[in-house]
Amino acid sequence: MIGLEIPIGKRTLKYRLFEMLPAFLSYGALILIVVLSLVSPTLASIYLLLIISTMLVKAVGIAFRTIQGRSRLEAAQNVDWHSRLSDLENPTESYEIMRGSRSKMFGISEHIENLQNIATSSKLFPKPSQIYNAVIVATYNESYEILAPTLRAILDGTYNNKHIILTLAYEARGGVSTKENAIRLQKEFSDKFYAFNIVEHPDNLPNEVVGKGPNITYAGFFLKKWLKDEGIEYKNVIVTTLDSDNRPFSSYFDYVTYEYVVHEERKHLSYQPSCLFFNNIWDVPAPMRVIATGNSFWNIISSMRPHTLRNFASHSQPMDALVEMDFWSTRSIVEDGHQYWRSYFYFKGDYSVLPIYVPIYQDAVLSDTLPKTLKAQFYQLRRWAYGASDVPYVAVRIFTSKRSVPLVGGVARLLRLLDGHVTLACVSILVAVGGWVPLFINGDAQRSVAAHQLPDMVSTIQQIALVGLFITIFLTFKMLPPRPERYKRTRSFWMLAQWVLMPFTAIIYSSMAALNSQGRIFLGRYLEVFDVTDKATYKSVALAKKHSKRHLLKRKT
Repeated sequence: MIGLEIPIGKRTLKYRLFEMLPAFLSYGALILIVVLSLVSPTLASIYLLLIISTMLVKAVGIAFRTIQGRSRLEAAQNVDWHSRLSDLENPTESYEIMRGSRSKMFGISEHIENLQNIATSSKLFPKPSQIYNAVIVATYNESYEILAPTLRAILDGTYNNKHIILTLAYEARGGVSTKENAIRLQKEFSDKFYAFNIVEHPDNLPNEVVGKGPNITYAGFFLKKWLKDEGIEYKNVIVTTLDSDNRPFSSYFDYVTYEYVVHEERKHLSYQPSCLFFNNIWDVPAPMRVIATGNSFWNIISSMRPHTLRNFASHSQPMDALVEMDFWSTRSIVEDGHQYWRSYFYFKGDYSVLPIYVPIYQDAVLSDTLPKTLKAQFYQLRRWAYGASDVPYVAVRIFTSKRSVPLVGGVARLLRLLDGHVTLACVSILVAVGGWVPLFINGDAQRSVAAHQLPDMVSTIQQIALVGLFITIFLTFKMLPPRPERYKRTRSFWMLAQWVLMPFTAIIYSSMAALNSQGRIFLGRYLEVFDVTDKATYKSVALAKKHSKRHLLKRKT
């Protein structure tokens, strides 16, 4: 079996070739439309129509899953997961009470089946009272105003706070203010949980990128020793990683603990909530709202396809599994998605991500000024798109005699991984401008009926695909948090009008960020520093604007 770590320094030729594959396919797809247009406008038209037709079929599936996913998310939020978790404490008695129930509440039939299974099984299932939730909150230099609401969201949940072990993992490179914030928060919240630990991740440790993965892994090793000293078994601990701005839904930890208890293969599972970027959605500029909303719905859609679901941002995993794997990668800036592949290969293919149909709310990108916000958004998407670096990691572990996972399943996962990154990089550009390429670069295209009619055909298909956009817009307004009093009703109009920016955000941000990341990997110019997304607040932005105005007045006078 090949080791779990990403190579440091010079890669093997095989690894490098697979590193270059995403960029080769993405840039190649864009170059191909130009080459075909020069050689045969008709072939170029067929090529583009095949791509757009494929995307139309996908759009229909996406529209269906968007509706289905939003409905499931709403239903799961209405469930009393704390009560269901309590039922598992005495499953035999609870089953006798609930059997024959005609309730239509989300998941009730599965709940009754779970009670029966646990009550009659000869296997040992842990009791909820034995389980602890260890929460690692990662922070670099975020302010108290960002971190405190996250801790309060955990505290205000329905789960028993005396079974929550809180660890605030902060970076030494964040400076004195970061350490002072950690100490302040520990003093304020220390008596609210089973324990509140603060862990400082030292700067410049060997074999580490500068990023979140090394930080939470360092905290994980601290937690490993701390639990041993406390006499708490690793198998009775679920670890959830949160960013500094993450606010779990009130029943999240009850829900996760419930799923952990009822699944016999719990060690081979991780638990993935829907990450919704709605915390500050009313405050951010229009392009960021479009991107944040699109990403939120993509996470909802992904939850409806468990066989393709991957770890993203905040997620939960059993402590005993993490201990065996040495926690997360310290060599990748995309430790969340990469954790799926570490776990998949460690457990020799016997690993899955279980969707948790309640949200963890996060911030959309917002910095102190508009230019900084626009730049920060690009860096965030570039970092996410750097997940293409997992392609060689996966490929060399599948195409080897030392393979530890089934070949067919491994290849299918690799192809889906490749397809996702190539689609992200080039399809928006092809759909937006591809129909005009033959006409612009080949004068003979005017005599080709297919090429001449291509822009009209593309436009027609795009109009059909708009149905999916209308569904997204409609559901967005149903899911948005209430409009803050500081905004007038006209703000709601702009929340609707913002969607005209979608073609521009798809190309300028999503596609360009993906092409940038893949190009860097192709050239061997690896990203080894985690671009921390700015975490400004409405108040800090307002103060920055006042300061800027005063500065301008001083300059004028």
